[in-house]
Amino acid sequence: MKLVRQPREFDGPDHEKAWLLACAANVCKDELKSARRRKAADMPADVVDGRAAAEADDVLECVLALPAPYKDCVYLHYYEGYKTGEIAEMTGVPPSTVRNRLSDARKMLRAALGEGD
Repeated sequence: MKLVRQPREFDGPDHEKAWLLACAANVCKDELKSARRRKAADMPADVVDGRAAAEADDVLECVLALPAPYKDCVYLHYYEGYKTGEIAEMTGVPPSTVRNRLSDARKMLRAALGEGD
């Protein structure tokens, strides 16, 4: 809706896709922080064990809490399946920078999730 309300020019379809993904990630992050989500009712007892889903939610929440350059690289690489060269083209940085950001982001996520190196 943000793009519909405020049209913008993009360098190409990949740039537009990267922008839309970043916007979607930010909207998701805002939703995760919203009071409505925190006040949601508990799941009924007859629902299948959701521990794996809860862990995935924790990981996603930590990913969305990363600084923007790291968050974008992690999301595009692990959630969307882009290679580092493709991410480099979309973000306008060298592939080595993307690889370094992914490495640094993994360290940040390990620390945030309380896992050892």
